[in-house]
Order: sequence, then structure tokens, then C-alpha cells
Amino acid sequence: MKKTNTRKLALAAVFTAVAVVGSLLSFPVFGSRCAPVQHIVNILCAVFLGPAWGVGVAFAASLLRNLLGLGSLMAFPGSMIGALLCGLAYKAMKGKSAALPVTLLAEIFGTGVLGGLCAYPIATLFMNVDAAAVAFYAYIIPFLISTTGGSIIAGLVIAALQSGGTLSKMQARLDA
Repeated sequence: MKKTNTRKLALAAVFTAVAVVGSLLSFPVFGSRCAPVQHIVNILCAVFLGPAWGVGVAFAASLLRNLLGLGSLMAFPGSMIGALLCGLAYKAMKGKSAALPVTLLAEIFGTGVLGGLCAYPIATLFMNVDAAAVAFYAYIIPFLISTTGGSIIAGLVIAALQSGGTLSKMQARLDA
């Protein structure tokens, strides 16, 4: 039990570091900034660690990004809700052929739609954004663009790991 928790904690720390450093990587897409690394990390956490660990990694990465001046308060709702939903989706579907697509869609819906909706009150209450100037759904499109890009990349990585049989070996090693 202790060995498993130590392995999972170490992997969570690596995922947190990747998410923080990866926040420096972004590119413009249709007038929005696409920063896919947090979404990749959310999905990898879902597959390797589970929903609780994924939310913890998303929170830690968001907190560190804010403390280091690499992000805004918007990092919290999208990343944490997306991590929770895709973690729960993967846990519910694990072992089924639709597990990966459902997990990717859960990340996109959790971050893009629910996270985008939750960003509005955070922006208006804590970031001095004028509520009349921004529609409550204003953050959905940028969040969707970013999470879709990250989800596609994560899906390709996980599919490659599955095809070689490496994914199940890695998961078994974490649970051993």
C-alpha cells in the first residue's frame, strides 16, 4: 500500500511539474490562446491515477501557476472540473472499448463547458471584470478550443501506449 501511494505521489508531482512548465507553451487559435498541456495532464491523471489525484494535480498546478505569475484564477475552475469529470469517466468505463473516447469527451465537457461557465463568476467577483461587459458564456469558446487541442494530443498518446501494450503494464505497476 505504501509503495503504491509513493509511486502515485511521485507521478502526481511529475504531472504537476509538467502542467506548470507546460503552461508556457501556448499558441493562438481563432483569436484564443490554446494551452493544451493542462488538459493532456488531466487525461493522463485520469488514466494513471484516478479522479481524486487528478483534481489534486490540477489544483496544485493552478496554484503554482498563479503563485509564479504564469496563470490567472481562470486556471482553477476549468482544470479541476475537467480533471474530476474525465477521472470519473475513465474509472466508470475502465476496461471497456469506449473508455478513452468517453474520457476525452468528459475532459472537453468538464473544462470547456462547465469550467467555462464557472469562470464567469470568478472573473466578475475576483478579477474585477464588469459583469455587464462579459456574457456568462464568454469563456466557453476559449476553454473549448484549448481543451479540445489537449484532448486530441492526450488521446493520441494514450492510443499509442495502448497499441503497444505499454499502458496496461504501466497501470499495473502503479497499482502493484
